Amino acid sequence: MKARTTESEQRDPQTYAIIGACMEVHRQLGHGFSESVYQEALEEEFKLRSIPYQREVRLRIYYKGKELKCKFDVDFICFGDIVVELKALRQLSGTETSQVINYLKAANIRRGLMVNFGGPWLKYERFVHDPSSVSSASSVDGSEPEGPE
Repeated sequence: MKARTTESEQRDPQTYAIIGACMEVHRQLGHGFSESVYQEALEEEFKLRSIPYQREVRLRIYYKGKELKCKFDVDFICFGDIVVELKALRQLSGTETSQVINYLKAANIRRGLMVNFGGPWLKYERFVHDPSSVSSASSVDGSEPEGPE
């Protein structure tokens, strides 16, 4: 199977490495497992590929300078500055996209990935957040399905 590589991925080797690890997990396991299975398998793949990561990272949330009691838990932070959120859903809604954008804003992190293992093809979406802007976070590309050559 061959996936298309976008020009922006070629300029971001760290994100490209994470997507490659996700593709290998999906190739090995297929779809139909729970998110926790993919999370554990991806952790093993990160180790094999020497991709630095933290798993299940708790993010603090602030409102007008005050830390809230509520917290966000992200699946992974890779390379110290890429939020990786996993899903195992047949179909994604706007809620999942909002979740990743909120994680980026809350943690003041620039790059993020949402990866969905729930369908016959791995789907992912990359996000970029401008920490200098209060409301600037957006998807930079859509899913690129992994498919036959």
